[in-house]
Amino acid sequence: MKWRTYPEDVLPLWVAEMDVPTPEPVAEAIAAAVRRGDTGYPFGDSYALALGEFAQKRWGWDGVVPERSAIVPDVMLGVVEMLKLVTGPGDPVVVNSPVYPPFYDFVAHMDREVVEAPLGEDGRIDFGVLEAVFRGLAEQGRRGAYLLCSPHNPTGAVHTPHELERVAGLTAEFGVRVIADEIHAPLVAPGETFTPYLTVPGAQDGLSLMSASKGWNLAGLKAALAIAGPASAADLARMPEEVGHGPSHVGVIAHVAALRDGGDWLDALLAGLDENRVLLADLLAIHLPAVTWRSGPGTYLQWLDCRALNLPDDPAKVFLDRGRVALNSGLPFGTGGEGHVRINIATSPRILAEAIEKMAAAIG
Repeated sequence: MKWRTYPEDVLPLWVAEMDVPTPEPVAEAIAAAVRRGDTGYPFGDSYALALGEFAQKRWGWDGVVPERSAIVPDVMLGVVEMLKLVTGPGDPVVVNSPVYPPFYDFVAHMDREVVEAPLGEDGRIDFGVLEAVFRGLAEQGRRGAYLLCSPHNPTGAVHTPHELERVAGLTAEFGVRVIADEIHAPLVAPGETFTPYLTVPGAQDGLSLMSASKGWNLAGLKAALAIAGPASAADLARMPEEVGHGPSHVGVIAHVAALRDGGDWLDALLAGLDENRVLLADLLAIHLPAVTWRSGPGTYLQWLDCRALNLPDDPAKVFLDRGRVALNSGLPFGTGGEGHVRINIATSPRILAEAIEKMAAAIG
């Protein structure tokens, strides 16, 4: 999708795909499965066990266990299934805008109401706003769910343990259930620490969705894991058994190989992404000094504030039409997205440099 959506003269730095080779353990696991004819339906708890090993090694978390998890087709379809378990038609689902656009699309399609609690100017959760939203819903006799993006897409913010504890406390106070989209969890810069939501005090009734798809560039190999806290295991147990038929069996094999044997590859990737963050800062300072950016240590997606350019149109449209660089417009990300673009830095330094130069040329 990344390289085929636009004409050949357009540099694509938009959708969340990386310009990287497939990890060798993943390629070999897929090839071996095909050689032995192992291409049927998914089965078993290999994904949960592999993610459990990875979570223990990387985050010191032993809460990913088969009895409180289930494979799902992908993270967003997993979010839909989790919302079905803890909300009903018409219920509110709170999101921190600007946020991943499918949060709006999938939630609205399943007849729930998206309610925004915009981030602060620092790109982090504004707890005054979040509490006011929860309180307003409670006064209407409504509770619903809070769809937490962690790390946050598009700002790259990595929530601290203290922030997550405040989330758990507020949602408990107002009777709101938390569903955490943690798909970018493996993609946190060296020196930063990802905290799984289900590890913080008070989060026992939370639900999480995780996947190897973003960390190892496996979006075309569908699979993810739904994980329940100890107090939400009964909710997860109500998920229909047929949901587990949706993931790709070969996808599960690939994700398991990535989680178990792709650690060195991931570390090299994280180092390269960190170098690209430094490069992006230098390039913006030279070519687009009016564009402001707060480096986000989570994800390989960066959020650029282009409002000072005073462009008459959406900046993403200008950069595409005049500069032949495809970025994500900030508008579909909801309130706070105006005048912003999202750029994907998971590419070569050469392409990143060429893109910024073309963007600068686009505004003269």
